[in-house]
Formats: sequence, structure tokens, C-alpha cells
Amino acid sequence: MPSDLAESWLRGVAANPAAPSDVLLRLLSAQAHATWTILCEERELPAEVVEAVLAHPERLIRRRFARNRHATAEQRGRLADDVDALVRVALASGPRPRLGRVEALPDEILEHLLTVQDDEDKGHMVTADEIRQELETSGQISPAFRVRMLNHPDTELRYWATGLWLWFTPGQRDALLSDPDPVVREAALRQSRLLDPMAMEKELPQQGGHHRGLLLTNYAVSHAVAARCLADRRDLWSLAHNPHTPGEAVTRLARDPDPRVRERVAARADVDPTVLAELGQDQDSTVRTRALLHPMPRTWPERNAIDRIIGHTEGTIGRTAEAIGAVDDVVAEPPTSWYEMCAASTHHLLRRVAASCPRLPEELVHRLADDPDADVRHLLAYNHPLAPPAIVLDAFVAAPGRRAYLLTLPSLPRTGLHHLLDHDDADLRALAAADTGLAQPPLHLLADPEPRVRRAAAANPLLPLDVISSLLDTPEHAEGAAANPGLPAERLHGLLDLGGLPRPATT
Repeated sequence: MPSDLAESWLRGVAANPAAPSDVLLRLLSAQAHATWTILCEERELPAEVVEAVLAHPERLIRRRFARNRHATAEQRGRLADDVDALVRVALASGPRPRLGRVEALPDEILEHLLTVQDDEDKGHMVTADEIRQELETSGQISPAFRVRMLNHPDTELRYWATGLWLWFTPGQRDALLSDPDPVVREAALRQSRLLDPMAMEKELPQQGGHHRGLLLTNYAVSHAVAARCLADRRDLWSLAHNPHTPGEAVTRLARDPDPRVRERVAARADVDPTVLAELGQDQDSTVRTRALLHPMPRTWPERNAIDRIIGHTEGTIGRTAEAIGAVDDVVAEPPTSWYEMCAASTHHLLRRVAASCPRLPEELVHRLADDPDADVRHLLAYNHPLAPPAIVLDAFVAAPGRRAYLLTLPSLPRTGLHHLLDHDDADLRALAAADTGLAQPPLHLLADPEPRVRRAAAANPLLPLDVISSLLDTPEHAEGAAANPGLPAERLHGLLDLGGLPRPATT
């Protein structure tokens, strides 16, 4: 039996959604090594197979499952105490690919990963601190857990909470500054310097770089620092963006020759109304738009919500949860009522902002689904669970870069796709080739020039069993045919037999 044909069968069986547990369990043998990514990382698994994966001695199998976005957080979380650090770091880094917001790990798993220490008697390919760093940026820590850490009985977690200083309220900061543990108090005091203009001035590097940019964009700015930046014409965009920049510096930045700097001032929540009126008549259209788009009074969360949309197309924005960093999960979002006002706006940019809110009521969802602006409709498709299937399909057609995420949505139509069978775009032909509601099997797509289209056509259960069987013997169709849910379990076992996989011993 040609090895490439047998390997195609194994890969196809690993992806077959109808394959029973006893078939999938055979793929955990060493001879099926090439299928482990498909089996353990790229599909949902029956409970029996999950148990076998979690207990499997092969690190690669457990590591693949640690990244499985189809598995529940509870299932993946059981690897938090795995003997292998590479498995633990895979869990901490989160599911792959990361398609929008991920499910938070259970609290007890987070507590363990954030507090566990390295065993000094062992060498470490990955340290506990490195694993914590991966976890912090993975999106797997819920906002509620971050807040609960402030009062957690474990000192390590309260210490870790000080790193979120900028995002806490004054009362929450005061609680950390008066913590009963001196280590936590010292860490809180160090963090508090970031909102102390004079302390930040002493810490600010003279040379450019990430740390200098971070401080000038987010933290307290002294009058002296602002004056130096203005005199040297350095970091002006950062100053214009920073909520803590002194007011007199903001006024000077509003008249800067760089329109990017003036636009940042026009977006500020604390901009002086007189200055805002001046920017509303700016010679640059981008500056004018930003000044006039967002009525006063404003809030900083509203500014940030608009920032995620304005200046971009829906193809580059996608799902707005992707644009929000893991730490930003604790930042206050504008209330739903503000997004509702945006939905009623005559300005298409504000309606796009509204379409990015997954909390909009159903009535407004239907209104925006009929919006004349295509970006509004597509952003709604990415972000709202009630987006009508028709606009989700439209978004799939319009934005190739967002298709991986859209394929995860239950609202993406999987039937009624006959009109896409002969589309110029291979992704659309592949989607249509898998349509189980077609009047006839998509036989002509078995000869499609694109392999992914041929695989989808060969895996369509509308094909007669004798056709599927014949496709198993052709290299260009074998993988898709082996993934066809129309194959009976015994035939799947037969393919594994031919691929050289052992059958479990009978008792």
C-alpha cells in the first residue's frame, strides 16, 4: 500500500466528524503521528477520547490538545499540572488559532498557574514566570477574576494584581497600597509612581523605545516632560493620545502642524470646547471628522471604542474583541445605551461603531442588518450573535481575511449555497461543495483545480457510498473521502488496518 495514500486515509479519518470513539482512539498510536494535529488540536473530540488524550504518555498529544479551541476550558485546564512544561505553556498561551475572544480558564486553574513555582531540583525548558507571561496575554483570564485578585487570600495573587494598576479605580489602588503584606504594599507603591508625574519623569528613558512610548502614551506626564517633548518635537502623538497630558500642552498640540497629532486632540474626552470648535473647522478632513463625529460630553471608553473603528475598513477590523488586549478586558466599555445612540446616528462611522457591540438589542440588529453601508452590515456579522445568516454569508464573501473566524460561527449558512458552486473564489466553492442540502452531489467539483475544493466535495455525504469508495483509491481524493461521514465505522477501521495501525486487544 503506497505510504502517501495510507497517510491520506489516516488524516481523513482523523477529521471525520462521524468517526466513533473506538476509531479515533486507534489514531493515538505512534504509527498515526502525522494525524495528531488534526485529531487533538483541530476538532471536537468525544469524552472518551478526551480522557485518553489527557492521560496519554506522548507530550505532543497533550500539547496539541492544550491548544484545542474546540475543547472546553475545563477540559484543557486539566493540563495545568502536567509534568511537562511545554504542555503547560501551550495551555497558558491559549487555543490556536486565536479567533476572537477565548473562554476563560476556571478560577482554580488560573490560581494554580499564577502562583506555582519552579522546582529548583529540575532544569526548566520553560519557567513558571514565562508560563505566567503567556497566560497574562492569552485572553484566558476573566475580568471578574482580575478584580477578585485584589482581595484574594493568596499574597502572590494580590502581588500580581498590582501590575494592573492603571486599570483599577482609586479605591482599588488604595486597597493595595494598604495591603497587610509588605511585599504587596511595596509593589503597589512602585506601580503608583506611574501615575505620579514627577516619579514618571525620573523613570522616563531619554532615548526612544517601547518603554518610553508606553509611559508617554498611558501614564502621568509632568509639565516639564511635556514641555521638552514639544520643544524637541518628539512623541507628540503619544502626548496627544495620553489622558494624563497637562491641559496647556494639549492646547498647543491642537495647533501642531501634524494633522495626526491634531486628530488625536480632537478625539480626547477632555478637550476644551473652544479648542474642539476650532478643530471642527480644521483644514484637514480627518481632523474635522473626528472633532465633529463625537458630541460632548464624551468619555474615554467612548474614545477608545471609536478608535477601534475609525480609519479602518471592516476587512482590517474584523471582530473588535480581537483588537482589545487581554489587560484591556478590565477597562470599562461604554454602556449599551451609548452604542444604541450610535446605531441611530446619521453618520455611517458611528453606525459602524454600534455594529461592533455584541450587546445591541435585537430590534437594532435588524435595523443595522439592512444598513446601506456594507461595513456596518459586515461588522455586525462579525460581532453580534444575532446577526442574520444572510449578512454573515455576505461578510464571508467580501472579506477573505476574516473567513477563518466566520467559519466558527453557527450563523454562517452551510446549506442553500448552490449559487456559489462555480464561483471564481476557491474558498466559496469549497464552502458550497460541503453543502448537504444540494439537489445533486457536487460531482463536477471532484475535478476542481484546488485541493481544498476537491476535499470538500469528496467529504460531502450526499455522494453515493460506491463513489466514496472509489475516491478512496485516488490520491487527489483519498483524504476527503476518508473524512466523509457517510463511511460506516467498520470501513473506517479497515482504512486504519490498511494504514498499519494496530487494533486494540480484545478481552
